Amino acid sequence: MRHASRALPAAAIAAPLVLLAGCGALDNVKPGAKSIFDVVKPTETPAEAADMALDQYNPDSRYRGTLLLANATFGGSDVYVELYEDAAHDDDAGVRWAGVRALGVHGSPDHAPLLIERLIDEPDRLVRAEAARSLQRIHNPIAVDALMLAIRQDAEDEPEVRAAAAHALGQYAESRVVQALIAALNDPALVVNHSTLQSLRTLTGQDFGLETRAWLDWVDSTDDLFAARTPYTYPAFQRDKRWMEFFPFVPQPPNETPSTPVGLPPQGVAG
Repeated sequence: MRHASRALPAAAIAAPLVLLAGCGALDNVKPGAKSIFDVVKPTETPAEAADMALDQYNPDSRYRGTLLLANATFGGSDVYVELYEDAAHDDDAGVRWAGVRALGVHGSPDHAPLLIERLIDEPDRLVRAEAARSLQRIHNPIAVDALMLAIRQDAEDEPEVRAAAAHALGQYAESRVVQALIAALNDPALVVNHSTLQSLRTLTGQDFGLETRAWLDWVDSTDDLFAARTPYTYPAFQRDKRWMEFFPFVPQPPNETPSTPVGLPPQGVAG
């Protein structure tokens, strides 16, 4: 028996979008999507993303466009890197965050001064934290002083920033770095303790936990702080697929593989 076809009510069409929004799966959905079919369509083209990143009237567009370019396979082109540099100086903190993040992915050691500026002089804590994370991915010894300053409670009041800076110091085999990290073991924030200890293990191959006295005694007794040093790798972004990402044509999670910072000399070479 045939049944007369009926149009689905608007609520039934909208329900999948409501569910997606509730689980956070619409974070990168193309603006204006009104149905599940719009959700699985390709996102902005490179030209559209670039136009968004250059939208002088809308910081939200600049933020989104900068991230779209930074996450693209072609995002390391010189013309886009210049755009990220400009974004890191934007009047809007969200755009600065996106620019700093993009430089961490596509930048070079020459960008260390800009990232240091954002780490030390930036008023927004999220941008400072992202600058520290980007300095995990870019090796330049001129960053050591700024990173050592950023792990001090009297200079940086945000634990997330101190922790990211402590991790970044794990790539610099200098005795002053070891001393600064040992001092930071007294930080009251567990996240800072964890990153500091991880960097000390990487630099020295030793593990005395959070026992400051034990670390200092070892430093005084050894002839080579870095004889057992292990390679430094920066933390990589990883997450499981959201359920909608099992659909064909839906972009996959931007998962990364841990790697060594750009510009980091081979193991055993000073710096």
